[in-house]
Formats: sequence, C-alpha cells, structure tokens
Amino acid sequence: MSILSSLFFPKVCAVCGEALLSGEEALCLRCLYKLPRTNNYQEKDNAAEKLMAGRIPFERIASFCVYTKGGVLPPLIHQLKYHQRQEVGLLMGRLFGEDLLGSDFLAPVQLIVPVPLHPRKEKSRGYNQSQLIAQGLSQATALPLSVGNLIREVYNPTQTVRTRTQRWENVRDIFRVSHPEAFQDKHLLLVDDVITTGSTLEACGIALTCCRGVKISIATLGEVY
Repeated sequence: MSILSSLFFPKVCAVCGEALLSGEEALCLRCLYKLPRTNNYQEKDNAAEKLMAGRIPFERIASFCVYTKGGVLPPLIHQLKYHQRQEVGLLMGRLFGEDLLGSDFLAPVQLIVPVPLHPRKEKSRGYNQSQLIAQGLSQATALPLSVGNLIREVYNPTQTVRTRTQRWENVRDIFRVSHPEAFQDKHLLLVDDVITTGSTLEACGIALTCCRGVKISIATLGEVY
C-alpha cells in the first residue's frame, strides 16, 4: 500500500480496529499477544484427534488457536473470509508454521494441501482462505504446496448453523483427487480454517484415501471449544 493510499485507507488491526504501526501486519502487537495458542501439536491424543478418531485414518492433528465466542480468533476468521483481509490468512499460517518448525508433528510431512473451495465459491470470494493459510505455512516451513489436485466437485450450501449430521450430509462425496499418483506414498498436511464437527475434513480424508500409501495429518487455524 502506498503512503498516499494509506492516508485514505489506513491499515487497521483485524481484531480491535486500531491503526497498525510500522512493522505490524494484520494484527496489532496487543492482539497478537492475545492469540489463544493451543500448542496441541505437542500433545498426542489431543481434543481434535479424539474428535476425528475412527472417522478417517490420520497421523496427527493440530490447531493453532482456540476458537471461542468473544475471543480473538472469530473476528480474525470473519475478516479473512468475508472482508478481503487476505493478509490475515498468510500471517496466521506463517505464525503457525513457525511454531511447528522442528517439531515431531511436522517432521514427516512432505506436502501441504489446503481444503479446496468449489470454483464458483472461490470466484465469488476471490480466493480460498484455506489456501492462504496453507501458503503461510509453506512460507514458514519451506514445505511445498499442492493446489488443484484435491478438488471440490459439488457446490454446496454453507456449513454455518448446521447440525453435525447435516454438516456431514452437506459435504459427503463432494471431494475428489484428480491425480492420485501425485499423492502416492506422500505424507500430506491437510489445512483448513476451523475444525468444528470435522465433517469437511472427514470428507477430504475419505477422498484422499484413494491414493495408495498416503498418510494424512491435519492443521487448522482454529478449534471450536
């Protein structure tokens, strides 16, 4: 953003709305320090892993922050998804990646794969928020990013205000892998914004199991408590 444009459209914190200072990106330092990190990548059999247990074969699951009503993360996700604040996804992905660097969680991962949007939804929004998060993770970890092999074939309604059963019915059989051989014998890190009931991740995981020898770990920005 140029100096002139910043006078008319000043950069503000995506959480509190205060003007950002030089060197701050998407979040002011005050809100950055308030991020409710879970650090659950250090904890096997954590809450997210218990949620997904028995539904798909996976290695590990980690969420960057706790997603609670009135907390710091919900306005960040809202700004990212509905107000064109793409820098939020990139920043949060990088911060998460920096936390994961050198961990046992990240060590076996070979490829980062974002949960895809349907092309119609992505065109309407202008971007895929999960891909932005995945790009941030890739920048921080130097792991390659795969976009376009895992695809969403069906345009389905939003998951908001749906029950767990309705969420599953809404996403069942809507994902497909175009070239299974590209994921063969790879350990993938599947990336999404928030894990709520896990239905979307489950549907993606089922689609990915068509790839011979594939292993799946999962990373999300938020975990609903």
